[in-house]
Amino acid sequence: MPVTSDAGLSRLLERDPIAIVGCSRTAGKAAHEIPRYLQRHGYRIVPVNPMADEILGETAYDSLAAVPNEVELVNVFRPSREVSGVVDRVLDRNESRDDAEAIWLQLGIRDDDAAVRAEAGGLDIVQDRCMKVEHARLLG
Repeated sequence: MPVTSDAGLSRLLERDPIAIVGCSRTAGKAAHEIPRYLQRHGYRIVPVNPMADEILGETAYDSLAAVPNEVELVNVFRPSREVSGVVDRVLDRNESRDDAEAIWLQLGIRDDDAAVRAEAGGLDIVQDRCMKVEHARLLG
């Protein structure tokens, strides 16, 4: 069952650094403003965007597999139809590197079948919730 309790969400909000799959270079877009908010609140973000070299002062990587350093949580700003593939990549990363133990799907993003696979693979998963809103509500 996806993480929905305040205690579970708070626990996930303690994870750092956070890989941001679909991080945007465009100010004003949620995929830019939410990672910027996270940075301002002390999180280390790791942008994943094959179209950028740098976002918000951080090196951007072409894929989750290309991120050389440990990440504890993967925050997803991609369409729901792409979630299954993202879950596969997180499961692969978790198996090979023993990191990336949680996935957070932003507001409006969900895939119940992929969530079941993620949980079966030992990952925590949040669906259809804004990390910025939950952070402000629970820790702000």
